[in-house]
Amino acid sequence: MIKKVYLSLFLLFFSTYAICQNILTGKVVRVADGDTITILEEDNTQTRVRLYGIDCPESHQDFGTVAKKFTADHCFQKTVKVEVKDVDRYGRTVGIVVLPNGKNLNKELLKAGLAWHYKYFDKSKEFAALEAHAKENQLKIWSMKDPIAPWDFRHAKKSESSSVLTGM
Repeated sequence: MIKKVYLSLFLLFFSTYAICQNILTGKVVRVADGDTITILEEDNTQTRVRLYGIDCPESHQDFGTVAKKFTADHCFQKTVKVEVKDVDRYGRTVGIVVLPNGKNLNKELLKAGLAWHYKYFDKSKEFAALEAHAKENQLKIWSMKDPIAPWDFRHAKKSESSSVLTGM
């Protein structure tokens, strides 16, 4: 009887915790790029997820395809948990992706030197330290002489497109 009460309380606490934390679980059915995946939840809802606190190189940028492959190798067709942090202006869920082995995909990309710490959105000292370690060891993007942050790359592409459209 007492075990049932404790079990009931534990299950109530855990389900309340999961709801408060807003955790999604689903199978990764698409990897758009290094920091954007789509999961298929149990109710057949597809949710596009942008990894929180990091920014991987764009597809046409150095190491863009390497970052996408890294993400795919770690999570494609696997069931992951997403600790939801926000929803961005494009309607994507923004979150921390926890792999089946318990590792944090966001951190793994930083450790591997395949992502920038997106300090504009995240002030985490841990993410900053992981990026700094990858820089010190000149891993992947940090092995280049002057790596261009994805947000600067996107801005340059946007400006380039505007110049073409205005004839400048």
